[in-house]
Amino acid sequence: MTTKKGAAAIVWWRHVVIRWWSCKCQWKLKLLLFLCVALTLLALFTFHSTHSPPEISSSPHRLRLQFHGVPKIAFLFLARRNLPLDFLWDSFLENADVANFSIYVHSAPGFAFNESTSRSTFFRDRQLKNSIQVGWGESSMIQAERLLFDAALEDPANQRFILLSDSCVPLYNFSYIYNYVMASPKSFVDSFLDKKENRYNSKMSPVIPKEKWRKGSQWITLVRSHAEVIVDDEAILSAFKKFCKRRPPVDAKKGKLNIKLQKQHNCIPDEHYVQTLLAMSDLEGELERRTLTYTVWNQSATKMEHKGWHPFTFNFANAGVKQIKEIKDINHVYYETEFRTEWCRSNSALVPCFLFARKFSQGAAMRLLSDGVVGRADTSEV
Repeated sequence: MTTKKGAAAIVWWRHVVIRWWSCKCQWKLKLLLFLCVALTLLALFTFHSTHSPPEISSSPHRLRLQFHGVPKIAFLFLARRNLPLDFLWDSFLENADVANFSIYVHSAPGFAFNESTSRSTFFRDRQLKNSIQVGWGESSMIQAERLLFDAALEDPANQRFILLSDSCVPLYNFSYIYNYVMASPKSFVDSFLDKKENRYNSKMSPVIPKEKWRKGSQWITLVRSHAEVIVDDEAILSAFKKFCKRRPPVDAKKGKLNIKLQKQHNCIPDEHYVQTLLAMSDLEGELERRTLTYTVWNQSATKMEHKGWHPFTFNFANAGVKQIKEIKDINHVYYETEFRTEWCRSNSALVPCFLFARKFSQGAAMRLLSDGVVGRADTSEV
């Protein structure tokens, strides 16, 4: 009797253990499946975050500052040290309403605009306090631009932002330029496909896809929202710092080493950064894809027979009324790489393409002043 009871107990316990083990296996299987799904989702998220172009964040300036009133133009000057043409800009600004413009200057660190360094009161104490040392063809150039935009964005009245060099001159009086720029809801950014110079570095992918790579003039005019995009960007700037670098210039002292150096990838950051960033942000539909600053390019050759493009400098002799009129009469720009003609319009009407020009010497600027180019009232209206 005892044996039968013992056998029954053993059978009962065996049944309990089997059921327990079965349940435990199902629990383990469920846990295993859960872990597999979680790891798969984590892998997909990691792949997407590292292999997809970064999203451009919304701007804190846009959220922080709201403005209703008379809009200003912010003139942003990139200067080596002083502004040699400040006397011309002084004449340009003296008849303007000070409520319609503001001035910001990025100069060499430590350089101050005061009575001893500037002939114009408009520029005194207008230098950035956080300026950096800038090298031509280096990413420091676009960092200096960002500092200017950032400073100007602190004033909510600034609604248009015009980037200028220390050799730029205005071709019209203030009221004409103000009305021209304010009449358009778009930014003026020279932007086109870079099909010839192969400055795109494949290492930029996937942060910057090749189809978003653009080239254009450094001298831009932006609406406020686009200036905010530039200031808030970190991802595209980081890629430029790493992979868009100027090739070392030819140095006769290095001899045959130049051959090796000239095989390095060549990229000029300030000719690509803003254009590429705005393309990455899907904002090209909000642009007039042309610059407002006229430049003549000359091709010259060094002793090493390597050719390079350099902006032509206007002097007193070739900055006369006739030459300036020829610039003002330009009403379209042709982009060879895109087979595109950009007609310069404002509210459907043809207008002059250029409001500014560079590079002008002091002598050329003095001639503009004596000919009354910047002070003469313009009869045409935008």
